Amino acid sequence: MKKSFFKKLALGITAMLCTLTGFAQSEIVFKNVRIFDGENIKLSESTEVLIVDNMVKTISPSAGESASANAKVIDGNGKVLLPGLSDTHTHIMFNTLPQMQLIAGDPNYNTIYASKDAEAMLMRGITTIRDMSGNSFGLKKAIDQGLEAGPRIYPSGGMLSQTGGHGDFRLPNQTHPQFGGNIEPLYKQAQGYLVDGVPEVLAAARDNLRNGASHIKLSTGGGYSSPSDPLMGIQFTYEEVKAAVDAATNWGTYVTIHSYFDESVNMCIDAGIKDVGHGQLLSKKTLERMAAEGVVLSTQPFTVCNEPQLDEFSNSKLAIVCEGTKNMYKWAKEIPDLIVTYGTDLFFVPKEMGDEQVAMMERLLPWYSPGEILKMATGNAGYLYKMSGIRNPYPDGDLGVVKEGAYADLLLVEGNPLEDLSAVTETKNLLIIMKDGKIFKNTLK
Repeated sequence: MKKSFFKKLALGITAMLCTLTGFAQSEIVFKNVRIFDGENIKLSESTEVLIVDNMVKTISPSAGESASANAKVIDGNGKVLLPGLSDTHTHIMFNTLPQMQLIAGDPNYNTIYASKDAEAMLMRGITTIRDMSGNSFGLKKAIDQGLEAGPRIYPSGGMLSQTGGHGDFRLPNQTHPQFGGNIEPLYKQAQGYLVDGVPEVLAAARDNLRNGASHIKLSTGGGYSSPSDPLMGIQFTYEEVKAAVDAATNWGTYVTIHSYFDESVNMCIDAGIKDVGHGQLLSKKTLERMAAEGVVLSTQPFTVCNEPQLDEFSNSKLAIVCEGTKNMYKWAKEIPDLIVTYGTDLFFVPKEMGDEQVAMMERLLPWYSPGEILKMATGNAGYLYKMSGIRNPYPDGDLGVVKEGAYADLLLVEGNPLEDLSAVTETKNLLIIMKDGKIFKNTLK
């Protein structure tokens, strides 16, 4: 009798200590849900999903039977469970931050501002982002440690740009540092790098990798938002691009590029890049080459041809990109082996425009079905994240999918998102938002 009492007491104390120290397993069971798994464009029959800590443990009609008595049970009532969404082209450090605030403002304020944008992204159902330029390493660490709410971040660190290139946002009266000017705050804070020649490209790429970059971003062609460069200008030489590729490859990861058109993209593929961050002006021949050589198209639906925050020069370039977007998606749809991901590339936009991050998916409906669009923002994105190799900051499970062994980044939605995208583009329909096994929103009745 005494032994039994003390044994039960010891087990109770052990369970309490495990809970207090964070070692107790957390279990959540979703029952009566239909699953879009991020890879197959169909819904499963009604089933159950067992979440243990931050991972999907079991998916089966009887998954809940292996859960403990303390498991939280959520009855989905036949609603759809799908992976958390991804945006593979973000600038989290200046998504809605005014441009002059980034260039000349207090960096501490800017980081706090970005943290609020990160939380807003998560509450739109975005559970993972790929940051494509900016010093987001500190924000990523705070989110990973639970100090701030936000999506997982795959960071590039500051984008590498040549002098006068897409990443050269100096004001007209600011002289280059090599010619007597100061190092402006944008570059002093490592939000971007101005580099010329192989040694500087190598040093900047290695600096980003040292800081925790999961991939390296180069600007190898003109941009519509940059103040001085021609849209169709090739930026960086083959040798400079190859240097960045060598640096990334030596660290087990890849290089992605900002570029729109054939000549620049083909030169960069020759040099070994593995992802194109725009591509709206590419020919079908180049898209076919990308598919054959395993180069991902991480593009955006630039179908609005004038943006209020841009000046006349930038909007004139945007109009060209906008017109090319139609052909790019038409041809990409015709190339079955081409992997296309969903991204937005929103930056310096007014706060109210931030909600476009998910709503922009609806711009793709002239070319793709809702299921095909969701796959770009889930399973295809997960494929892209794995390209970071040994630099993958989340190596313990898959992302962008609902399957056993994947991270528990999940959405439970009202409606069928394979038939109507509003199931995910309207936030009221996001009934449950889960990231890393933790529920951040639950309005399920």
